Amino acid sequence: MPQFSRNLDVYQGFNFKKDKQSPVGYITAITIGGQALAPDQETIKDPENPDAAIGDKVVAVLNHYLWETGVTDAMYFSGQVSVANKQKVAEMLLGNFSNIEVNFKYVIYEYDPIGKKYFKSNFLDAEMKGLLEKNGDDLNMSVADNESREVQSPKNFTFQIGIKPQAAEQSLNLATSSAKKIAKKWGITEAAAK
Repeated sequence: MPQFSRNLDVYQGFNFKKDKQSPVGYITAITIGGQALAPDQETIKDPENPDAAIGDKVVAVLNHYLWETGVTDAMYFSGQVSVANKQKVAEMLLGNFSNIEVNFKYVIYEYDPIGKKYFKSNFLDAEMKGLLEKNGDDLNMSVADNESREVQSPKNFTFQIGIKPQAAEQSLNLATSSAKKIAKKWGITEAAAK
């Protein structure tokens, strides 16, 4: 089965340059166990309109995204979060998780060399509902203790999370160019699984 895996340019994500054409991605909203991480990364440019900022601030500037494209496959995100969000994730990890629900939104942009413009290659129309993935007994979520050196200002820390779908059919959009888009399903309803 094909996978959607992208190495994303963190430097370009923070410091967008019109003459560079590497893929970028962002988590625009995420709530983990009922606790929202703040969308506090500011002045992030919209690759489709680089003279303007993305409508909202973002939670994380992504450096990697992976989804095996199966309806029950987990999505994996790795990106840079602020000091405040690093502290919040660390607090969550030290506490006890009774609620592993995750609500999130994200977007990935790539450059179309034929269309000569950036386009959204993986994006949502609505917030996704998932669950924190487990690796054995451990939840698949972490945050670095030491700040990243790839972009030194603002201070940022590597955050990683694996999210599997809740028992509900949801959809996301994938695109291979600015003109070729398809909708994919993520998650299945419990009735459909029986």
